[in-house]
Amino acid sequence: MLAQRIERARKTSGLSLRDLAAKVGVSQTAINKFEKGTLTPDSTMLIKLAKALNVKVGYFLRSTTLELEKPEYRKKSTLSAKKLQMIEGKILDLIERRMELESLFPKPPVQEFVIPSNLPEQVTSMDEIEEVAKSVREQWQLGLNPIPELVDVLESKGVRVFEIGESADSKFDGLAAKVNGQRVIVISSNWSGDRQRFTMAHELGHLILEGRLIDELDEELACHRFAGAFLLPEDAIWSELGEFRTRLELQELLMLKQEFGISMSGILYRAKDLGIIKQSYHKQLMIEFSKRRWRKNEPQPYPAEKPHHFKQLVFHALAEEYIGESKAADLMDMSVHKFYQLRMIEDGHAASDQ
Repeated sequence: MLAQRIERARKTSGLSLRDLAAKVGVSQTAINKFEKGTLTPDSTMLIKLAKALNVKVGYFLRSTTLELEKPEYRKKSTLSAKKLQMIEGKILDLIERRMELESLFPKPPVQEFVIPSNLPEQVTSMDEIEEVAKSVREQWQLGLNPIPELVDVLESKGVRVFEIGESADSKFDGLAAKVNGQRVIVISSNWSGDRQRFTMAHELGHLILEGRLIDELDEELACHRFAGAFLLPEDAIWSELGEFRTRLELQELLMLKQEFGISMSGILYRAKDLGIIKQSYHKQLMIEFSKRRWRKNEPQPYPAEKPHHFKQLVFHALAEEYIGESKAADLMDMSVHKFYQLRMIEDGHAASDQ
């Protein structure tokens, strides 16, 4: 267990065996033996390793090591394996702290995620995905209204949402996976709210559509269609734009973006997929977006969502005395002094993030 943690912390930090050896003053062979489990570092060396790898000593002493099961990434294909290892390590640390916290409650504080019933066992076309998204919204009692806080909806249904402050040079958007059988979704904090929301809806699509798509359907495209349909149902966009249009005003797209929290380009794809606009007109508008440099940065980004459930659970556990202040600070990866300021709402820490 200790060996695995040393290796993961090193890869998360982006250090090579030689780099870490130089930082702690031992040979590369010794670090390799630490990671293979054939040599155990003493307490002094653990302190050095923790400092070099920017973790607390307690990180090495956790009793369980989790793994991402069947992760589905939303990322650029050019994201390097080394960078992906760093991101995964940070994600696993967040998940481990959350799972440890939840285990301290007398009763599970989060309900189990259950796939909505009455979904088709097999999805054979993109149009059927519209019905799947509609069924999920109906069973979750979301109606046709915009979803103000998608994080809250997912958490209330048993999907744990994590935020990582790492965009990996704009190549990482998020992922969906299982950890110990629990569903998790991870988003990047460095994206606008509309992009975060599309990522979350896309990753929810992976969880919902798993094992349902015929081989001929591309899973990524299917999850894109699900995300659009979940955030902006067909009945809602028909009500706003009509069932067929020859032209659209950019202000119409911007207003819909601010109302439903989906990007202007995402709305255009919805309009094309549903036959509201012709494919040729969609292409024309996307060329216009490129000229305006809106393909990456659209005007008036939707406010970013901030997962807060972990922090809320920490203070819940602290109030009920399931944990003490020192443990709470450790779980939130901050000093006891900084946590005390946050707890006492001192120096503007009331809305501070972990």
